[in-house]
Amino acid sequence: MRTFVLVVAVIVALAVTATAAADGLPVLGIDVGSQGVTAAGSPDRYVTINDGKTTLVERIARNGGQVLGTKRMKGTFTIPAVAYDSSASGLSADGSTLVLIEPRQSFPRTVTTFALFAVPSLHLERTFALRGDFSFDAVSPRGRTMFLINYTSPADPTRYTVRAYDLNANALLPKPVVDPAEPLDKMRGAPITRMLSVDGRWAYTLYDGAGGEPFVHALDTATSRAHCIDLPMLLGNQNLWGMRFTRGPDAKIRIGTSSGAALAVVDTSTFAASVPAVAAPSHLQPWLIGSALAALSLLVALAATRHRFRGRPAPA
Repeated sequence: MRTFVLVVAVIVALAVTATAAADGLPVLGIDVGSQGVTAAGSPDRYVTINDGKTTLVERIARNGGQVLGTKRMKGTFTIPAVAYDSSASGLSADGSTLVLIEPRQSFPRTVTTFALFAVPSLHLERTFALRGDFSFDAVSPRGRTMFLINYTSPADPTRYTVRAYDLNANALLPKPVVDPAEPLDKMRGAPITRMLSVDGRWAYTLYDGAGGEPFVHALDTATSRAHCIDLPMLLGNQNLWGMRFTRGPDAKIRIGTSSGAALAVVDTSTFAASVPAVAAPSHLQPWLIGSALAALSLLVALAATRHRFRGRPAPA
């Protein structure tokens, strides 16, 4: 709860006194433009560099860092950040579509502007503005739909809805994307970290819960479906802001610190969360465990022998 209060205080302070820019999140100072974004299996990475008046978009080879293409455009745009750990997004899984966002100067803002590129050619399709305060959330695998966080309270950046935008029709869809099993106002909080499924279809985001239960928001970007997965086992004294996702060998993702064991497991096929079973330490090799069991058996046998002979008269 203390962390949540601190974050909100920082948001409000920065919204009032801001002089620097950042990307779509409702906090200033997070910019992943130079970090860039890539899609799984893509050989390219896209970065943005701006000088306050124009933006340079670069396509860079992931292997070797060679600049493969550039495009300069009017205005200031950047790669969208989707979580406070500087997770980046904006590139469709098939590598055909790149969405940039205009950096925010304050919270809230009355208009949010985006730029849509066809890649890898770096052809600027168009720029467009939406009335209201939005940040970028995800894009569908083939770049047909983008998903946005729409902030609904000018005083509370933890209140929002998820909206879908049809990039082909250039239209914001009227209904929010919600989990039908959850109340509309339950999804509140700040995004801590993000993981995509291997095929880029599902976006999993860990939220702090705005002082309540943390949860994972699972967004199916191909069908505009969403599931909210509560994580009560992460409450207490855990440092939520140090949590990260790791991918397991099955249809599950683990949540824990980078240096510690997983504290929660999410089954991505059932959308159920559980506490992981405590595994035996890896340094206890099977032969060592077997030797320990054999020694224990020997001690039990010796104890039984002593008990059997106790009380018998000594031989004459």
